[in-house]
Amino acid sequence: MQKLYGAPGWGSAITEIMFSLAGEAYQLIDVEGFDRPGPARDKLLALNPLCQVPTLVREDGTVLTESAAIALVLLDENPQLAPAAGTPQRAQFYRLLVWMVANVYATLTYGDYPERWVSQAPQELQASTDRHRENLYLWLEAQAGDGPYWFGEQVSLLDAWFPVLVSWKPRHAWFEQHAPKIASIAHNISQRPELERVLRANQLLP
Repeated sequence: MQKLYGAPGWGSAITEIMFSLAGEAYQLIDVEGFDRPGPARDKLLALNPLCQVPTLVREDGTVLTESAAIALVLLDENPQLAPAAGTPQRAQFYRLLVWMVANVYATLTYGDYPERWVSQAPQELQASTDRHRENLYLWLEAQAGDGPYWFGEQVSLLDAWFPVLVSWKPRHAWFEQHAPKIASIAHNISQRPELERVLRANQLLP
C-alpha cells in the first residue's frame, strides 16, 4: 500500500482529502513535529531533502512530493475528478492547481517562519506575506462561481484544497466576510460523508 507521510492540519491533509474523494487506499505515516529537530524530522528527511509534507511513497517505491504533482498522478487514475480534457474548464483546473502551490504556498513558506529568512524585523516579513495572501484569496474569490463546488456540480481534486485553506491564516472568519464563495465551497465539500474521517483526523471539522 502507498504510504503518505503527513501531519494533522498540514498540507498533507489536502492529499488525504484527494485520496478519500478518489476512494484510494493509503497508509498515513504521522510525522507531526517534522518542522523541528527530532525523530519525525529525521524520518521525513530520509525521503524528502526539503522535509515537506505531503511526501508519498508509491507502491513501487517511487517517492512523490508536491501536492499538485500528486494530484496530477491521481487524476491519471481517476479522470472523473476533473473537468473533461480539452475543455476550458480543464485548462482552468490546471491553472489553479499550479496557482495554489506557486503563490499561496510561498506566502506560508516565508511568512510562517520569517526568522529563517531574515535576521532583522521578521515580523515585517510575516505581516507582508499575510497581506499578500489575503490579496491572493481576494483574486481567487473573484474567479469563483456559484458552487456548490469550484466547477459547479462536479467535484474535482481542486476542491480538496478549500477545507484546509480556510483553516489556515487568515482563518474562517476572514473568509466568511471577505471570500464567502470560497468559504461556501469549503463548507460544501466538507459535508461529503466520505471525507468525515479524514477531516476529523485533521481537525478540520467544528
